[in-house]
Amino acid sequence: MDTTADDDALGRSDATELLERLARREVSAAELRAAATARAEAADAHLNAVVRHLEPGAITDAPLPDDAPFAGLPTVLKDNEAVIGHPALSGSWAVPDTPSPASSPFVAHLRRLGLDPIACSTLPEFGITASTESSRYGATRNPWDTARSAGGSSGGSAALVAAGVVPIGHANDGGGSTRIPAAACGLVGLKPTRGRLPDPVGVDRLPVQIVAQGVLTRTVRDTALFYAHADRLAPVPGLPAIGHVTAPGTRRLRVGFCTSGVRGLPISADTIAAVQRTAALCEELGHDVVEVRPPVDDRFAGDFLRFWELMALLLHRGGRSLYGPAFDPTRVEIVTRGLSDRARRNAQALPGALRRLRALARRHEPCFDELDVLVTPVSGHPAPPIGWLGPDVAFRTHLVRLIQFASMTPVQNVSGSPAIALPLGRTADGRPIGVQLGARFGHERTLLQLALALEEAAPWPLTPTAGAVPLVATGVLRG
Repeated sequence: MDTTADDDALGRSDATELLERLARREVSAAELRAAATARAEAADAHLNAVVRHLEPGAITDAPLPDDAPFAGLPTVLKDNEAVIGHPALSGSWAVPDTPSPASSPFVAHLRRLGLDPIACSTLPEFGITASTESSRYGATRNPWDTARSAGGSSGGSAALVAAGVVPIGHANDGGGSTRIPAAACGLVGLKPTRGRLPDPVGVDRLPVQIVAQGVLTRTVRDTALFYAHADRLAPVPGLPAIGHVTAPGTRRLRVGFCTSGVRGLPISADTIAAVQRTAALCEELGHDVVEVRPPVDDRFAGDFLRFWELMALLLHRGGRSLYGPAFDPTRVEIVTRGLSDRARRNAQALPGALRRLRALARRHEPCFDELDVLVTPVSGHPAPPIGWLGPDVAFRTHLVRLIQFASMTPVQNVSGSPAIALPLGRTADGRPIGVQLGARFGHERTLLQLALALEEAAPWPLTPTAGAVPLVATGVLRG
């Protein structure tokens, strides 16, 4: 607990530097895995972010290629992706503890890239809410302040990446679940264009495909490297190639910024200030910047809520078709049951909501007819205290709080456009505030080029203490 960050093979390196060190044979894949596993065990006593550890060779149906671009790099998997021989519990007591017969297509994709999962990470029940707290796992804590949430729903992965356990972690995003924990934990989180990465199993049954796979990292260059190799491994017909973004772009961009909440929902003063500073920085970098209105009309928030209620209903009442006959709908949590009940009460409003959401999915955000990039908050305010969105909160209170916190990110899930969260702001006591950059469908390259420029102009701390990784090695998370 009193050692320095350089005392194991991971040291202070991000993924890019670790790969360079592997190539120079300064470290080995086995050493990196051992260091990450030791860090995970130590950090979890303070963060509660690990569902289960994975032994070397556990993923027998997706072997690691020796020549893969990320060969030897440890990672973690969110526990809603199937891993052969292990249950994917999705944070719920309703889900049976049944081993998966095969690993998911996305797990196989990560393995083909060479990433080596050492553990499965926490999420709230079914990813329904925006804080990683559940009755099954307990609360996952934020490495920047363990009294606060790590965000959700990919909060377990976010906490482990932020704490220096692994340099890159799996996330997925159906309403902000990559970007919100990135903002809460001071990370980079890109929700890619719809279809850019292999979809989660079953999302093709949804009336609007809102879920995108992704990763969380500490640096923009790591995110850019991941998408360069992922895109090269499985290029998607009809989508522009991202390529390997290694430097800021040279084109003068049309940048809009918005500090207004969807449907007038409140945004905290420090979050507004972070967006305004980012807009000013874009102007200093030579881009044309203008303040704009929210990218969707006031009906969007209600329409997305109707869709979210439908998702909860399908999970609650249709769980046996997804998780097997042992699924127990009586054991879902308060928020899942409450949303499911609302879906039945609001059934008459669903057709109109779906019609409007599908129209947005077809035409994407009209603002990109005039803009290249849109800058907005990631969330209504910084990471809330543990318990604020906990599983025992009364449904109506939970729903109001969820809408206040997580109203800014669902637009890109419906439109399918890419958006990236960057930790460009800070609270008065030094906690991260995320700022979101969005771009038109298929234009991740534009986002990554601007993100690199912003990171270079206003670098953020890579860890929750002055240059120490992991936190568990410095004693910061002690007690």
